[in-house]
Amino acid sequence: MKLTQELLQSYARLIVRSGANVRPGQVVQLTISVDLVPFAEMLAEECYRAGAKKVNVDWSCDALTRLHFQYAEEEVLGTVLEWEEAKARQMTADLPCRIFIASEDPDALAGIPPEKLSNVGRSRAKVLRPYRSAIDGKHQWVIAAYPSEKWAKKCFPALSAEDAVARLWDAVLRTVRIDGEHDPVAAWQAHTEFIGAKAAWLNAQAFRFLRYRSANGTDFTVELIPEARWEGAGAVNSVNGAFYIPNMPTEEIFTSPLAGSCEGTLVSTKPLSWNSQLIENFSITFEKGRAVSCKAEKGQTLLEQMIAMDECSCMLGEVALVPKESPVNRCGFLFYETLFDENACCHMALGSGFKEVLPGGDDLTVAQAKERGVNDSIIHVDFMVGSEDLAIDGVRADGSVVPVFRDGTWA
Repeated sequence: MKLTQELLQSYARLIVRSGANVRPGQVVQLTISVDLVPFAEMLAEECYRAGAKKVNVDWSCDALTRLHFQYAEEEVLGTVLEWEEAKARQMTADLPCRIFIASEDPDALAGIPPEKLSNVGRSRAKVLRPYRSAIDGKHQWVIAAYPSEKWAKKCFPALSAEDAVARLWDAVLRTVRIDGEHDPVAAWQAHTEFIGAKAAWLNAQAFRFLRYRSANGTDFTVELIPEARWEGAGAVNSVNGAFYIPNMPTEEIFTSPLAGSCEGTLVSTKPLSWNSQLIENFSITFEKGRAVSCKAEKGQTLLEQMIAMDECSCMLGEVALVPKESPVNRCGFLFYETLFDENACCHMALGSGFKEVLPGGDDLTVAQAKERGVNDSIIHVDFMVGSEDLAIDGVRADGSVVPVFRDGTWA
């Protein structure tokens, strides 16, 4: 599919109107690369047409970020300055509608010591995470993508830069249901209704456990929080009631499991790109809810550091179901971007969970959600476990077993 100005305009409109669902009078915070000024203008105009009060832009730059990590001291990078904290504090007052455009070079931080990246992230999260938690469920947000040349060449190294970008654009547009022929807004309405129906079925089953089995070695059981809901595709801003779609694309139905209650081994089925580095062909074994060992053919040290980021990074915060016929999976390649790769197949996440899956969760403090079983950590890292033969069974409190997935898709 050839990218045209008309398709790009349709994409910007979809991000603003269906994804973020910007409402009249809202402040919008747009995070985007300095390389994408024309698209930033397009998005800003769509936001204003939707009634935005003000559009603020946070510019990012891969090259500068790399220079910071290459030359600046770890302590300097990990320090949150007064103006940065004031900006985060202002966000809790404005409750802005946030739009994030992913276009980063997957290799932007390659070669930077993993421990430096981890330590800086840990230090900054201690200060900024409370502000993020304070707005959870109280604002709209969306993450979408814009293919860059370096990202495209990472996905398709054998192609010319022009052809690689064109192919990545084709995949991005197809996964967000833009084909130039049908109304993408209507397509997303149908998609969210389908996912909503699946989530409703899972909620009606009231499963206490999920059991995973695959010939690759996955043999795993996870306990669910009895009162936690399964959710997917769309979310609702508890302050103004606006429905929005946080991820474009999205194919998952997810919940937060009971922290500290799972047993067995999960085997990854796709490489994990984290901090611009790959972890490949890995497995994680859990005992009494905590990761006690891991093995990776590539990225062993990085995987160990990720699991040890804080006291609770070794526990699960998310369980997500994605059928193998996902449009992302049908693209047939690794995107090196979690937004896409997590929507290719079933996955788990180490680290923080979602308090909003609990009744009244938006009004809970992090400590209150943790008391009710939702994990709390400074990281949230998705890794893929879906396979062609993955079988998942749901187990109710009375011990009855219901097939949920067979051969990698809905039973």
